[in-house]
Amino acid sequence: MFAVAGCSSDPVDAPPPTIAPAQAAVSPPATTTPAGTVRPLDAAVQSALFDTATGALVALSPSDGASVVTLLPAAGPPRPVLLPATATAMTGDGAGQVYLAGRGGYFRLSVADGAVTRVDVEGQQATDFTAIARRADGKLVLGSADGAVYTLNSERTVGAQLKLFARVDALVTQGNTTVVLDRGQTSVTALDASGAGAEQALRAGDGATTMAADAAGRVLVADTRGNGLLVFGTDPLILRQRYPVHDAPYGLAGSSELAWVSQTASNTVIGYDLATGIPVEKVRYRTVQQPNSLAFDESSGTLYVVSGSGAGVQVIPNAAVQPR
Repeated sequence: MFAVAGCSSDPVDAPPPTIAPAQAAVSPPATTTPAGTVRPLDAAVQSALFDTATGALVALSPSDGASVVTLLPAAGPPRPVLLPATATAMTGDGAGQVYLAGRGGYFRLSVADGAVTRVDVEGQQATDFTAIARRADGKLVLGSADGAVYTLNSERTVGAQLKLFARVDALVTQGNTTVVLDRGQTSVTALDASGAGAEQALRAGDGATTMAADAAGRVLVADTRGNGLLVFGTDPLILRQRYPVHDAPYGLAGSSELAWVSQTASNTVIGYDLATGIPVEKVRYRTVQQPNSLAFDESSGTLYVVSGSGAGVQVIPNAAVQPR
């Protein structure tokens, strides 16, 4: 099944009433051996990404009133980096730098040596930033707990601000287009290149929770409450595919071949081919418990499934090819 939806050309003027945000399912204990290998990581990871330049997986976890970033190189032990304060979200440039949103600004972390630099955003000392993304032109975009999006024009200064949402739960970019996920409104909104205006906004299922961009210019959204995968185009923002994915889909990752979706109610990850206009399941794997975060290494074809309950990091090489 799939659906095609039109889009509105009128900017959104005010946020609609909100609903209780959806969440990942509480996963049952894993009863079968996960595919690939599992690297131990006791921390309850809240997000993960793969850095191409260093070949390392980067995992963000809470830690006693602050946050810890664990760097997992392809070979060698994990390297924990304790941040001086709490971070809520992260993004990377693929070239060895990771940016982590926090209160009043963000942290810049070098994956190669673990060096951390605090960057305060001017005039935003009391702002709780909850989301972060990086545009193709290198500008960072930050979202806040009170529903504003800030597009920076330098590392410390705000070039544009748009307060339109109940809360900014996630940001992704395609080129210089920023897409905003608001879980309370279960909506996605595309901003214009200036960052000062909303171009289109669409309802995102019954309870959208997570969002990812892929190399084909698409934006993937997990409709966890509605048990579906939503696939949006961004020029303009339009719902191109909607497909049923049962068992509380949550974790997402895009790759050149497949779109990856985890099922948190059944400890499963599925790879879908989106090329035909309707998602086609190509591979399916059993996972570690609570597969909340996914990351993909394009150069090796390795899928990382990261547990949100401390069950470790699952490494599945050549993941697009199901072993027989």
